[in-house]
Amino acid sequence: METTSLQPTNVVRFPGARSSASLGRDQKSLMDAIYMAGSLPIAAEDRATKVMATRLNISGFVMIDEVMADGTARRLRASEAINASTEHPWRVSKPSHRPVYEMMQA
Repeated sequence: METTSLQPTNVVRFPGARSSASLGRDQKSLMDAIYMAGSLPIAAEDRATKVMATRLNISGFVMIDEVMADGTARRLRASEAINASTEHPWRVSKPSHRPVYEMMQA
């Protein structure tokens, strides 16, 4: 009588821990923080947060201002924000108008 192993042999485990955070949850957390505070500063070198903020900006959920060295702010269009430059910090704030998504829900 032949015995067979019940262990699967075609499963390969990739090294490293799996991240419990998902991109959608991170974006929602960022948007919630911005809406609660009114605006949030993002450090110049924080590229990951800038990319998430850019996605929210494209959807119309936030506005992005680039803070220059002299302290003045310049509003970024979505097409400019996509580049997510690490040259200047950003200030991300909730829009002064209602996002399209909220208007669709009303």
